[in-house]
Amino acid sequence: MGKLAVVALGGNALLRDNQIGTIEEQEQNTTDTLENLVFLLREGYNLVLTHGNGPQVGNILLRNDAGEQVYGIAQMPLDICVADSQGGIGYMIERMLHNVLQRHGISRNVVTLVTEVLIDPDDPAFRNPSKRIGRIYTHEQADKLAREKGWVFKKEVKEDLSGWRRVVPSPRPHRILNAPMVEELARRGHIVIAAGGGGIPVYQDEKNMLRAEEAVVDKDLSSSLLASTIGAEEFYILTDVPFVFINYKKKDQEIIEFLDRNDALKYLRLGMFGEGNMAPKIRAAVDFVEKGGKKSVITEATKLEDKSYGTKITLKYDD
Repeated sequence: MGKLAVVALGGNALLRDNQIGTIEEQEQNTTDTLENLVFLLREGYNLVLTHGNGPQVGNILLRNDAGEQVYGIAQMPLDICVADSQGGIGYMIERMLHNVLQRHGISRNVVTLVTEVLIDPDDPAFRNPSKRIGRIYTHEQADKLAREKGWVFKKEVKEDLSGWRRVVPSPRPHRILNAPMVEELARRGHIVIAAGGGGIPVYQDEKNMLRAEEAVVDKDLSSSLLASTIGAEEFYILTDVPFVFINYKKKDQEIIEFLDRNDALKYLRLGMFGEGNMAPKIRAAVDFVEKGGKKSVITEATKLEDKSYGTKITLKYDD
């Protein structure tokens, strides 16, 4: 059997910052990203792909909001919106990947699994919602929605826009519920798309029934947990930079090509990675190697095949 690797596709794998998000743009971006994974398949890897859903689930929430305001259609809860995005994005990746494989003469099945992630309903994140989702509202609109729906809002300043935006908890993932099926399919050579958008957060009540939560889970942490659970040897996080930097975009910025666990944790404590971008990726990469993974790699998709690029994170330097 070939090595098993989990590849977390970054946000720019689907949508670039300067684009409006048409399906043509997203399909082309997805195809361009997937082309960079062909060499892993040629080297005999079995692959599990994960992905983000930030812009897409945001658009679903906007449609929810518009449907309610214009037609009186009841809004769907956040767990349903995340599931919708998993299905839509998974379908797009499946179809684009089928076409990429066809062009390269590679025969692999591709399947998307709607993925639930078990979280703790007493996670501290529920006492301090911080993940911004959906549109920006005026103060009056936010107050009305807070009264009617119990939503929590925080002030948002974004370029030339300001107002109030809904925030939801982002609890830590504890278990990927269909991980055994992901592993079984992947080790048989099928390419599996799972844990999209971090997974749908659910918890078990006192009768062990699954209940949904209005929350979102960090996609990199869920991807790392999935990789560890299925015994993957390698974990790749694809982002928009070829290396991890410390002091990024400062005069003393420095490329870090190799990191062991201790140095990674030291740099995190010193605040050398941005909390809104690189810090969660470093934590996810460290979690993976702490739980037995051989190597985590953080890099840009187009640099993946050239092994002189990418920051490699291992438990120890000599691993």
